[in-house]
Amino acid sequence: MNHLFPQSVSPRDQTQSRLMLLAASFVFLYAAALTLAPAVRLHTWQAELRWAHWLGVAVWVSTFALLHRLLLRQLPDRDPYLLPAAALLTGWGLMTIWRLEPQFGLRQTLWLAVSGGVFALGLRIPDPLRLLRRYKYLWLTSGLVLTALTFFIGVYPAGVGPELWLGCCGVYLQPSEPLKLLLVVYLSAYLADALWLKFNWVSLLSPTLVLTGTALVLLLAQRDLGTAILFLTLYFLILYLASGRARVMAAAVGVVLAAAALGVLLFDVIQSRVAAWLNPWADPSGRSFQIVQSIMAVAAGSLMGSGPGLGSPGLVPVAHSDFIFAAIAEEMGLAGSLGLLAVVGLFVSRGLRAALHAPSNYQRYLAAGLSAYIGGQSILIIGGNLRALPLTGVTLPYVSYGGSSLLTSFIILLILILISSPAELEPAPLPKPAPYRLLALGMVGALTALALSAGWWALVRAAPLSTRADNPRQAILDRFVGRGRLLDRAGQVLVEDVGSPGSYRRQITVPALSLVTGYAHPLYGLSGLEAALNPYLRGLQGVPTSEIQTNQMLYAQRPPGLDVRLSLDQTLQAEADRLLGEYRGALVLMNAQTGEILAMASHPYADFNRLDSDWDTWLQDPSAPLFNRAVQGTYPPGAAVSPFLLTAAAGRGPLPALPGSFANRSNSAVLECALPPAGDLTWEHVAAAGCPEAAAALEELLTPTAVSNLYRGLGWAEAPDLPLDVAVPPVQDAAQPLQTASLRVSPLQMALAAASLSADGRTPAPRLAVAVNTPAEGWVILPSGPIREALPSLAVQDISARLALSDLPLWMSVARAANAEQTITWGLGGTVARWQGSPLALAVVIEEDDPAAAARIVREMLQTTLNPTAPNGSPAQP
Repeated sequence: MNHLFPQSVSPRDQTQSRLMLLAASFVFLYAAALTLAPAVRLHTWQAELRWAHWLGVAVWVSTFALLHRLLLRQLPDRDPYLLPAAALLTGWGLMTIWRLEPQFGLRQTLWLAVSGGVFALGLRIPDPLRLLRRYKYLWLTSGLVLTALTFFIGVYPAGVGPELWLGCCGVYLQPSEPLKLLLVVYLSAYLADALWLKFNWVSLLSPTLVLTGTALVLLLAQRDLGTAILFLTLYFLILYLASGRARVMAAAVGVVLAAAALGVLLFDVIQSRVAAWLNPWADPSGRSFQIVQSIMAVAAGSLMGSGPGLGSPGLVPVAHSDFIFAAIAEEMGLAGSLGLLAVVGLFVSRGLRAALHAPSNYQRYLAAGLSAYIGGQSILIIGGNLRALPLTGVTLPYVSYGGSSLLTSFIILLILILISSPAELEPAPLPKPAPYRLLALGMVGALTALALSAGWWALVRAAPLSTRADNPRQAILDRFVGRGRLLDRAGQVLVEDVGSPGSYRRQITVPALSLVTGYAHPLYGLSGLEAALNPYLRGLQGVPTSEIQTNQMLYAQRPPGLDVRLSLDQTLQAEADRLLGEYRGALVLMNAQTGEILAMASHPYADFNRLDSDWDTWLQDPSAPLFNRAVQGTYPPGAAVSPFLLTAAAGRGPLPALPGSFANRSNSAVLECALPPAGDLTWEHVAAAGCPEAAAALEELLTPTAVSNLYRGLGWAEAPDLPLDVAVPPVQDAAQPLQTASLRVSPLQMALAAASLSADGRTPAPRLAVAVNTPAEGWVILPSGPIREALPSLAVQDISARLALSDLPLWMSVARAANAEQTITWGLGGTVARWQGSPLALAVVIEEDDPAAAARIVREMLQTTLNPTAPNGSPAQP
């Protein structure tokens, strides 16, 4: 590559040649990484490699090799840093555009060739700086005319949008880009000619105010607000540099603030952008979508980035133009962000150095104004990407896609290089250097603030942003590296990946479990166990840190996910879903001793295999198929509290006889029981039959404090500790007593309470995830929560035996409950406390008045669990 950027004996030439070689090496390595990215991402050389962007590399090398040679021959005293800095920024941006949008990469390549040709042509024009100065009015007027023409023949290259361009047939020019350059040229030439004659505000500024005001009116009418802000800033900045008077900057601050306030009042687009800037999280999928996705991209890059071609910067809207800094930050990390800011700072500092050494005031104002233009526009757009400033919609010079912007930037580069090569001329006198120092300090301060902002998002806020539900990057990575499987207790697959690397998708083999397993989707995010167990399923927990770091370093990916075994039994789950059938309701079956949930059904349910096609339908379905009634539904317990009240009362001493009112109304219909009491009217029979008067009478046997303590002991005042989105009870204040009438409990809470009647009065912590298969230790048991004492052990053994069915070692209770909306039916059951096998507990709720159906479901579900037949014909153990 040395023959393209030849060395020379001149120190300036050697410096520029070495820096050009560094820039070329960077672009070459970046391009090579883009080529290999598909193979790295898919872990195979069979992937289709990228080659198209090498056309851009060839044009970049040819263009800057030509410009480098021309400068070596024609301008030996030029600044040696300007061309390499511009070359690096241009190559970096060109490769990023090719990576994001190849069709735009091709167009940018053509514009690069045109811009390089214009630069080379400018070197052949005799004294181009004098030409710009002599015809300053003509240049600015031409820019204004072109800008005005957009009102009549303006187009938007992408089809529908702001018509700020001129042209057709794929070739377009945005007049506002060169207009900023022409403003700086005009002001520099005018002030250099007029300022030192006499500084009179009216006579001096009248021509500038007329022309600048005309330009601002045109830009505001176009709603090109970012350019208008930059225009206004440049106007006052050049006045300040030329006059050295602090009152100019004071006026500038006042005018800019007034203009900003007026813009917020008059333009809805500014109102929207300011609101999105102040609080993007209020509407992250609406007006704040761009900025939220931008800072998520920066956060995804972390310190070193994912690597060229290995991130997902395309998720950011208009990533090749307005948000190209965010795209670079995601794939090059904070290191790349700081590097880009440093190159921008180098370019601006060398431009300001050229201004200080300029041989005339005109060239000094021109160099300082153009340096401020490049620096200010870079700060505006990078600040918008980082939420340090409101979005403005301007381009990042040399980097963003845009032919008009690139051409204008190359003309600025030419002017700065010409000014930096004054031959033997001495610098013009500088009586007031303070404005230039303040400008330099302001640029350094702004770029430093942007660096700190980038570090904030990339390091401090990276973890919470990466796990947000509206950040699809993790789900996209899951398409390339499989997630772990969810298995039932026997090792049968419940959820797994199907497809091949690059097109993996989740498939639920038991659709009825969708509300439990949840989904992992690039658009809708994570839910259910997919969300709760995500660290294991994505291989980020349970895997050695060294393996995680190695995969991240080599592939910008995580290790393969780990399988997780659940407590669910696929056979029992199928039976639960069969029994619930068309009923709206839920069923929870668990091991009463360990808390392991054997089946969890909620009907109706959404089949998350059809997430893409049916999501909108589910949202509008009045039956709420996305609602997991088993853990999120809360219902009044009604007379279903009777078995627990009965046990608590028995634990306080011998039970009294039933009140006389029961003997006088032995008919179950008169008693309003859910089912006819089995046999004689006894406490256990009326409690099992769900007689409301029995529940009321049992409450009277206990004090209000005892009843409240009972309900708290059963766990009805707190949300169960389960890795799902569970309902939170409305009453959680320990000082507030719990009353039956105000209670609302979920089927899961009721099943846990039922477990206390089958496990000697103890309520277990619920469990769904049982073990994880780690690469180092194999299957590792996951921890479970504490067990609580809820009911007296001896009373439980007595009452569960008295509630037992005559033909099975099971107890069962059915009850109605009603609220203002509906009447529901509870069915509770389990094995008796003295059962020698694995104790069971079951809770069923049906959202209608059908006690017989609830009783049938409870009986058949428990009977099937006690006497199942596995596929091989042997009994299956719960």
